[in-house]
Amino acid sequence: MTPALHHETTFAVECRQVSKRYGQSQALHNLSLSLPQGCSIGILGPNGSGKSTLFRLLMGLTQPDSGHLAVLGRKPSWQTNRHIAYLPDRARWYGGDTVRDAFRYAERLLPGFSRDVALNLADIMEIPLGMKVAGMSRGQEARLMIMVCVARDVPLMILDEPFSGIDLLSRERIIECLIHQMSRREVTMLVSTHELHEAEPLFDHAVFLNRGELLLSGNADDLRAQHGSLERMMRSLYT
Repeated sequence: MTPALHHETTFAVECRQVSKRYGQSQALHNLSLSLPQGCSIGILGPNGSGKSTLFRLLMGLTQPDSGHLAVLGRKPSWQTNRHIAYLPDRARWYGGDTVRDAFRYAERLLPGFSRDVALNLADIMEIPLGMKVAGMSRGQEARLMIMVCVARDVPLMILDEPFSGIDLLSRERIIECLIHQMSRREVTMLVSTHELHEAEPLFDHAVFLNRGELLLSGNADDLRAQHGSLERMMRSLYT
């Protein structure tokens, strides 16, 4: 089991006037946001809205130009990263490895990884343990990457476009798996996706970003009660 963080906090993520620029491009602008613990949160918006930049900041892969940022109650660092399962956009696994090899690697190097959970997920996802990554479809490889993340007993998961470019059946299988895992243990999950029609049942909370700024954030059921669905909100906010 991954050691608990010593700093108690009621929020998984806190941003206070966070800004980040890449050259002439303003990725985030004075973003203030508090995300609750123990729920699944959709980080939503069109391309260029700042979703991936926010995730990289939370992982300490880049630093804000200004503002205050805390993840699990602490400044992002290699120490907080032990408590985060992060799946970047377009992540790939080593082509020569089998699923079994991937699980062995994760067991050695990723804190909180459970081989038993991973084996159960492989059965649910219908991915043979002896299958090589090089022979997988895009959907099968996406399922493998998700399994490696979800099999970790950590307080925070960050999934950046985990459904991008994969088939409908794979998306549905992954989403069902994520919902199942959320029901079994206390974890905060941040998910960015454009596949909102299938992913909407996953979210307890939703955040809408645009051009690096916060448009709207709130409880997903409250937002649905007002607007009908998160997908409908997405269409009205960005068109």
